[in-house]
Amino acid sequence: MRVKQVIYWITTLVLCGIMLFSASMYFTKTEMVKGFFESFNYPTYIVIPLAVLKVLGIVMILWRQSKWLTEWAYAGFFFDLVLATAAHYHAGHDLIGFSLYGLIVILPSYFLGKHIRD
Repeated sequence: MRVKQVIYWITTLVLCGIMLFSASMYFTKTEMVKGFFESFNYPTYIVIPLAVLKVLGIVMILWRQSKWLTEWAYAGFFFDLVLATAAHYHAGHDLIGFSLYGLIVILPSYFLGKHIRD
């Protein structure tokens, strides 16, 4: 059980770190991120609301007081990471980046979290 807890916390902290880095980029380098969104043909008006939702998702995943809000946070992160990975791939970027790493760590974080908490 102890090994599962360690893996859970490592993957959860890596996931939250990736999302926090992403949100901080959205807040501090908004014009650059809007340029990326335009190259992906995504609307640019969602940059700041998406950053706010990422921060709220981090809070919900680490706080875990409400099961359904935690589920929604994981779902939002999953869809965000899938869409970001697909967008980078279809844009022809050589290095897909943190979105792929996020997809790798979100699954053990989610499933081990359910196993440990339930």
